[in-house]
Amino acid sequence: MIDLLEGLNEAQRSAVTATEGYVRVIAGAGSGKTRALSHRFAYLVNELGILPGNILCVTFTNKSANEMRQRIHTLTGDNDTGYINTFHGFCVSILQEDSHAVSYPKNFIVLDNSDIDDMLKIIYEERSLTLRSMTFGQARDMIEMQKLVQKPEYYLDMITMSLETLHRKYLEAETVQDIIFYGYLYQEKKCFGLDYNDLIKFSLYIFRENEDIRLKWQKRLEYIMIDEFQDIDALQYELMEVLCGYHKNLFVVGDPDQTIYTWRGADVRFLLDFEKHFPGTETIMMMQNYRSVPQILQAANSLIEKNRERIKKDLEPVLPDGQPVICHMAQTSEKEAQWIAMQMAKLYEEGTPYRDMTVLYRAHYITRNIEEALIKAKIPYTIYSGVQFFGRLEIKDALCYLRMIAYRDDLSFRRIVNSPKRNIGTRRMAFLEEYTSHHGGTLYEAMKANLEDPVFRGTGARGFVELMDRFSSDYGSRPVSDVLSDILDKSGYEAMLRTEGSQERLDNLAELKQSVFEYETTCGEEVTLEHYLNHIALFTNQDTAQSGDKVKLMTVHTAKGLEFPHVFLCAMNEGIFPSRKTRTLQAMEEERRLVFVALTRAQKGLYLTEAAGRNFDGTPRYPSRFLMDIDPRLLQFTAPPDENLLKEMINYVRMTERFMTDDPEQKLVGIGDRVEHSVFGRGIVKDVDTDRQAYQILFDGMETPRMISYRVKLKVIPKESREPAEG
Repeated sequence: MIDLLEGLNEAQRSAVTATEGYVRVIAGAGSGKTRALSHRFAYLVNELGILPGNILCVTFTNKSANEMRQRIHTLTGDNDTGYINTFHGFCVSILQEDSHAVSYPKNFIVLDNSDIDDMLKIIYEERSLTLRSMTFGQARDMIEMQKLVQKPEYYLDMITMSLETLHRKYLEAETVQDIIFYGYLYQEKKCFGLDYNDLIKFSLYIFRENEDIRLKWQKRLEYIMIDEFQDIDALQYELMEVLCGYHKNLFVVGDPDQTIYTWRGADVRFLLDFEKHFPGTETIMMMQNYRSVPQILQAANSLIEKNRERIKKDLEPVLPDGQPVICHMAQTSEKEAQWIAMQMAKLYEEGTPYRDMTVLYRAHYITRNIEEALIKAKIPYTIYSGVQFFGRLEIKDALCYLRMIAYRDDLSFRRIVNSPKRNIGTRRMAFLEEYTSHHGGTLYEAMKANLEDPVFRGTGARGFVELMDRFSSDYGSRPVSDVLSDILDKSGYEAMLRTEGSQERLDNLAELKQSVFEYETTCGEEVTLEHYLNHIALFTNQDTAQSGDKVKLMTVHTAKGLEFPHVFLCAMNEGIFPSRKTRTLQAMEEERRLVFVALTRAQKGLYLTEAAGRNFDGTPRYPSRFLMDIDPRLLQFTAPPDENLLKEMINYVRMTERFMTDDPEQKLVGIGDRVEHSVFGRGIVKDVDTDRQAYQILFDGMETPRMISYRVKLKVIPKESREPAEG
């Protein structure tokens, strides 16, 4: 038996052995929280005799869930690793077991963005919408906003309405927004598809309406552990409250100083106020940092102590002294990028591989000068953005072949029925659409029923149906990796890519096969095709990475949870970092937390850079206030800072902070509102320019409107107090 407490520090040991009741662990960056979580899971199993199937461990990416699963398997030697998953992944488990409570089949489909876009194409085509009406990206955002804010009870329509009623509601919709929203709900129900928001909403609905099902899950989950608790949103918090309601054993780990997803619904108060909501909570502080040298931690501590909304704490170094934190203030953005490339070349000459160097930034548009400098210096790099591995055409096609085998759904059918070419074009697809509109069923069933029709003469329709039927008859008894390799071969898909000379795409398919095989060998349980497909649909950007000896370029948000030997944090300027869209003191604290996350990614070397010059509007470009938040004695400047520039920056910061509100919920004035200006008097808001942070207002008695900055306090005139003449 492994000694699970050996090698743990005192705080980690306390976290591992605190098994009962409510436990909150405040875990600083690099403090070994993953080690503590995995050892606690193993302690429950090995020492207390708890069955793994009665433990839920929630992480925030599939990548971290897989890593946790492997660690726990090593510690316990048990193939059963319980429920180690994301919130969304765990909800898939709930729904696969209890979807009958909402009249959905067990083999429902988990939708990703590509699936949603395919549905939108159908809706736009049917209702003659164009991208001028709304782009797909805007439509996805609108659907999410409708589900979370404007129509939060939407799932009742999906559960209680018949498909025909939902279809009629879609056809009768008049506004573009309603057409897209109800068309999407109809398409979802038609193929029994659920997106991310649905997974938690449907699970909560089942628990709310079915006490026996709720109690079954509550009793089953004797111990619940949640990682990255600072990132939890209101729906996830509600689900957590329900699940721990019986045994009341809840263990949460997080760091309020790393709350950087409030725009996605995260609320730092859930962690800060945890003990208020759960009386009797035991709080454990894990502050020893095993990642970064002391110089980096001193700078990070100095920065984050300026925040008010936090638990006061300092990261404590474990590693010996290293190099100082370097700060370079360049004359221009081009020279800033050239300096970074020069430092990288120097590190490389001294034996540091390029893959150990990472450039972090606030937003992607920053990379242009960096890329140009790296190209000129012949330094290889990769940008962590763009098309995800599982979003690439050939990967999506391969997964749709697997989905056709398991589900025969219309989305997969449309994607791969003519890939490779089977002469199933627009005319024949229209025939199938017409047939399903009169007879119901899926497009695949329509093709199968009409194989003898002359319309399919000279096509590959029969071969496609025979291929799908053959694979569907026995896939349940075969490993997923075997099914994937076989279908790519028998369908002719790989042969098509070889004919096209698409070696990169063939390499990607080989990588997919390898990933399926690795998933089968590390999952610790018998993997079904349906299980694997739902697992893949929940993947995020951080679950895939590019290899090779290349410098990595990524946003700070993307870097969350990662660590790198040498970090270059660039473009540390006012208006960039912090973002010029930061309007409240709370938002400014989040920007500071984002810088803190960036600093604590670095292990050995940390380089902070900014550039002087002018912004697009001609205004001077100032160093970021966050550079000045760090005690200057903790930074090694490549040249003495310009004292006059620093004074100007301090005055600029003071001026901007005067106009910041303490209220993050403060509503901006909207178009059509009547407002009162302290000098110009009353007027009506004609437009809101969020980029320039100004309102266009036509004041009474003026012939032309004025652009008024957000900085000026405007009094909104309530409708009930407006004079009759204004209606």
